[in-house]
Parts: sequence; C-alpha cells; structure tokens
Amino acid sequence: MTGLNRNEAARFLAGRDNFTILTHRRPDGDTVGSAAVLCRGLRQLGKTAHVLENPEVTEKYAGLLRGLTKKQAEDTDTVICVDVASANMLPDAFRLLEGKIDLRIDHHGTASAFTPLQLVDPDAAACGELVFDVLQELGAALDQPMANALYTAISTDTGCFRYANTTANTLRTAAACKDAGADTFGLNQTLFETNTLARLRLQGWLVENALFLADGKIVICALPRSKEQELGLTEDDLENISGFPRTIAGVQISAMLRQERSGRVKLSVRAVPGCDAAAICAKFGGGGHKGAAGASMDMTMDEAVQAVISAMPEI
Repeated sequence: MTGLNRNEAARFLAGRDNFTILTHRRPDGDTVGSAAVLCRGLRQLGKTAHVLENPEVTEKYAGLLRGLTKKQAEDTDTVICVDVASANMLPDAFRLLEGKIDLRIDHHGTASAFTPLQLVDPDAAACGELVFDVLQELGAALDQPMANALYTAISTDTGCFRYANTTANTLRTAAACKDAGADTFGLNQTLFETNTLARLRLQGWLVENALFLADGKIVICALPRSKEQELGLTEDDLENISGFPRTIAGVQISAMLRQERSGRVKLSVRAVPGCDAAAICAKFGGGGHKGAAGASMDMTMDEAVQAVISAMPEI
C-alpha cells in the first residue's frame, strides 16, 4: 500500500482512463456526492468515467447519479472507491472487485488499507473535500451539477456544518459550491429540514426506549428490525438517525444499534469532543473518527447491547 498526497493522486488519475467509481453500502451523501463530482470532473477532462450502480442508493441521492452509472466494471477499468474505510464497507455486489481497486480516496483515520494506492486525510471533514482538491489539481472547474454533488457530500458529513469536524477548508469548499451555482437552499431543505411522519414517530420511540448510563452522559438505543417494519421506515427515514440520540441534552456519547436483514447488528457511535467514538467501535473491528464511528457485530441484539455497555468508557 502506498499513501499519496493530493498532487500524486491527481497525477495518477491524469495518466489513467476508463474509470469505475465505487460507493459504500448504505450509501450516504458523502460517498454518493463524492462519486458524482469525481465522475463529472473526470468526464470534463475528457476521461471515460462511470459510477458503478449501487442498488442501495436511496431516492434522496439517486438524482446526483443520473446519467453517470453503469452496471458492471470491465477488467481493464481503473477502479476507485470513495469514502470507503474498509473492504467490508463495500456492498455485497461489489465484493468481487475487492482485489481490483486501484485507488482509495477517504477521510477515515482508522481505516484499514485494502488498495495498493490510497489518498487518506483524516483532517478532511468529508471525502468530498479531498475529491475537490484533486480535481483542482487536475484543472477541472465546478459546474452547477458538480457543485450540488459536492455540497451534498460536505454538508451531510458535517451535519450542515454544525459538527466539530467542520474546518475552515470545509467552509471554503462550501463557498466554492455556492459560487458555482449550488442550490444550497433547496439542498438544505431536502437534506436537513424535511422529516416524514415515520421518522418523527421513530424519534419518539427512541426517546421512550433509550437506555441512559453515567447519569445521562451516555445513551444507547437499540432498534430491532421488527420495529423498523412496524413503523414503515425507509432507508431515507433512517439516514443519520444515529446522530439523533446525541442531541438529547447532557449526552456526550450515543450508540445506535440497528438489526440488518442478515441478522448482524450495525453499531453507530457519536461523541462530543473529548470522547472517542472510534476507540469504542475499534473493540468490535470497526472504526471511523473520534466524533463518529461504526462497526458490524455478529451477535444478537441483546448480546450487542450488553457488549456496547461493557465497551463504554467511564466519563
């Protein structure tokens, strides 16, 4: 594995063609937005580029990829993944490509190396920032579709610039999006200010069933798959729900456990500055950032809850 800086990654892309770009499972705004802006930027430079069709992309983000996708990668393609911290974050449909990914662009500090080349900067608030920097090195210019995709990437990974990971460079990148015509008002309405009734009912259920520890400084929420089905929740309803318990006054660390179709439990941890979400998730083979991290747990929900309780620090 060789670590690259932004200029070296740009030179690698300049010397290649026929790009296939991969997103992660349960794709969020950062992986989809990063893939879309990278694909459009490479096309602007005369390259052939596509985003590999991810069946898990939800309606909220599907429009960013319109006209950019293809169903399968060719053996001669240059394969890039964006915002993918480890190989187990790839959708099942992409796992055959695991040994064929040429370059990983990512911002997760506790990521595991699984590609021969990688551009990783844990100081970047979103993978979109890194993609934008590389495209600038290549001489690509933001147009409105690129700006909308890039704004989606950086705003969703910073909670609309409210999270502690937001940096001055994040805000400069947002300003570049605005200058290029990004529909920031419309995007903010869609991404942050619109809730379905199902999501609101879920939030009420989570508050009623939350487990509080350490005098209310730690909260654990366990969401069984049966409750998701009962409430009629979609993946869009569930996006970023892991951050909701952290909004309760006094909470410093929140853990959300969700049951997947496979039976595994997905753990998402959020923490305020001074606490380390990644250290908690690392105990279960996961990772991420100090403020936000995740892991997959091969155990029952009850077992997972007990394991997470035991993994919590004293605060």
